[in-house]
Amino acid sequence: MKNEGNVDRIIRAVVAVVFFAFGKLVFVGTMSTVSYVLAAVALVTAVTGFCGLYKLLGINTNSK
Repeated sequence: MKNEGNVDRIIRAVVAVVFFAFGKLVFVGTMSTVSYVLAAVALVTAVTGFCGLYKLLGINTNSK
């Protein structure tokens, strides 16, 4: 079941790229690892179209 619309998914993909870039170029140590984890979560939710937090909060941006 998808609960993210296309715009939401595109934004999450862009945010994932930004988090990855920050982890690679700006942060070091623990902050770099945190940035990579956030990038992975954003990318997985963008690809699958499902966000567990949206499910808990009852949010659905999918117009279908």
